[in-house]
Amino acid sequence: MKSNSLVATIIAGLSVVLFALVLGNAYKFKYRMNNTINVTGNAKKDFESDIVKWSASYSRKSMDLSTASEQLKHDRELVRQFLVSQGINPKEILFNAVNINREFTYHNDGNGNTYNTFAGYNLSQNVSVESKDLDKVDNASREISALISQGLELSSNSPNYYYSKLEDLKLELISQASQNAKQRAANIAEEAGSSLGDLIKADLGIFQITGQNDNEEYSYGGAFNTSSRSKTANITVKASYGAN
Repeated sequence: MKSNSLVATIIAGLSVVLFALVLGNAYKFKYRMNNTINVTGNAKKDFESDIVKWSASYSRKSMDLSTASEQLKHDRELVRQFLVSQGINPKEILFNAVNINREFTYHNDGNGNTYNTFAGYNLSQNVSVESKDLDKVDNASREISALISQGLELSSNSPNYYYSKLEDLKLELISQASQNAKQRAANIAEEAGSSLGDLIKADLGIFQITGQNDNEEYSYGGAFNTSSRSKTANITVKASYGAN
């Protein structure tokens, strides 16, 4: 009986100690969570694109497939010569495969019956350029419409601009945004008469690339501007620090 009473006393004592530890840790956790500084750090940088991609298309139409093919071949040589004359490296010029479409004209005989007649072959081809010589490609994209006067049915797209060191730029901005968040938290702690504690949590925001000096809105999934040669990169870091 005495042995059982002793065991019960020991168990009761351990329970009291365990309860006190749990309660103490819970209080410390609540205290720590209530003494948290939440900040958002920001970093941005203006930069210039170093890669340009541009494309155009041209087409020929004829009732005879062979004739349309020869005309398109002639157009392709005109386009190639023009681009080379603009100083573009021939190795940077890419001609895609020729698209061949059979076209038809649809008719109605007035009695509710419809039929179609063959209207000819429409052949089209795309040409594209990817280069680091932005000035030459920009100029070529503006001037290539001059070939229309030589009989080409040509449509030129606007150039798209990219940056080859984008990953390095992201890492640089993440570092700067993190430092900015820590500095903001330290300033808040100092003004509150406290000191900055350890980092509790950090979340990376969406990487945004917009046109420089454009009123371009940020996107929920991240803006990625390709139409502007001069760009601005922006990123945020949300961080939570303890306060001592």
